[in-house]
Amino acid sequence: MREHGGNLDLAQQRFGGRTEDWIDLSTGINRVPYPVGEVSARAWTALPSRAEIDALDQAARHAYRTSAALVAMGGAQAAIQLLPQLAPCGRARILAPTYNEYAGVLSATGWDVQEVRDLQALAGADLAIIVNPNNPDGRSHAPNDLLALLPRVGRLVVDESFADAVPHLSLAPDADQPGLLILRSFGKFYGLAGLRLGFAIGNGADVGKLAAASGPWPVSGAAIAIGCRALRDDAWTETTSARLVRDSIRLDAMMQSQNWTLIGGTPLFRLYETPDALAAQDKLARGQIWSRVFAKEPTWLRLGLPGSEAEWTRLGEVLAR
Repeated sequence: MREHGGNLDLAQQRFGGRTEDWIDLSTGINRVPYPVGEVSARAWTALPSRAEIDALDQAARHAYRTSAALVAMGGAQAAIQLLPQLAPCGRARILAPTYNEYAGVLSATGWDVQEVRDLQALAGADLAIIVNPNNPDGRSHAPNDLLALLPRVGRLVVDESFADAVPHLSLAPDADQPGLLILRSFGKFYGLAGLRLGFAIGNGADVGKLAAASGPWPVSGAAIAIGCRALRDDAWTETTSARLVRDSIRLDAMMQSQNWTLIGGTPLFRLYETPDALAAQDKLARGQIWSRVFAKEPTWLRLGLPGSEAEWTRLGEVLAR
């Protein structure tokens, strides 16, 4: 398995404690989740109807401000797994460093994968992949710059899994252009990663292929019910986006006491330069706070944002030790 955050079982093996004792900041998942409320018995017991799936699609178009074709899937990861089926194998270029599943999935299915460090170096690829804003460093690109790249590649995939709190970066409103495919994650911003819900947005041909490969019931009844409710809750989205921006600034200020330097991030996670990331992870873990380190970057430490005031207090106490 490729390296990811959320590996709390590893933290428990090394440092002990029950799952509920830990504050998991190793992911970019919002720790103040959407209040799901009641879910009907039908959502758990019946196969989703076409009308219910259509309602979810409309809610997603509302949230992402698009009229393009889209398909709901079991998280953005489900779409990544199916990308190789959109076209014959060719040259894929990925703007790196970034989420490591893209290179792994494409390489395993016969694509010639190149990781590049500059946006313009993606030109000429049969498949170009950009995570915007990027994971783990938060690097972002203006929509117009990405649209200018579109005629120079065979297909442009833009992963917007962390774009909910920065909607001005989103290309979803332009996703119906040929060769452009947008991936969105529901679980991160809404704090409901276990629901396994995401969307692919694009032109009808690409979305149709992904929908056919996903089968007739690509997401659960519960995911549809909760997704419809959350994606139309504009007040919650606005309040949460503002809180995440404030809290990301708050986290940066706390890290200054450790002499950790901000590399970048999004309103859902921050990436810091530390003298020794493993030592920093150990320090936090002894207070049962889990963080993300990177094997290829021994000074990088990524932290999600605490949720409750109790979590913020514990983080401050652990850092002060």
